[in-house]
Amino acid sequence: MKTNEVPQDKGNYKNRDQSRKVVYATDEKGEYTTVNSDGWEVEHLATIQAWDQAKLELEEVLDGIRKGALSPLAYFMKKNLMDTGILARHVGKWGWQVKRHLKARVFAGLPESMLQRYATTFNITVADIRNFNPDTAEQH
Repeated sequence: MKTNEVPQDKGNYKNRDQSRKVVYATDEKGEYTTVNSDGWEVEHLATIQAWDQAKLELEEVLDGIRKGALSPLAYFMKKNLMDTGILARHVGKWGWQVKRHLKARVFAGLPESMLQRYATTFNITVADIRNFNPDTAEQH
């Protein structure tokens, strides 16, 4: 895209004074340069759809916790936009082990040291994990 074609759709950022996006475009010499953009409506709509999908998935996780099928770890994983592979790398476990820990039955038997690894990863306390209440969880 050329510098004069960079989208400038105003109104796509919450804080108009400070939020601008830097994108790469080609100048008149055909060389890459950075250009400030006020946003792009298509990108903005795609981002809104992605966040709506994330909220929907988070609500599904909360329902799974309420039903006793999932552990609170599933909530914190989803809330932090992680999957089992990413979470496994953070806590030093295999993906299949983390998948097991997402089951309420297995979670109930996890040692304090493992819960601490999860708490550190999510930047919360072990008490936050143990005392998690899906009905009072922040959903945004």
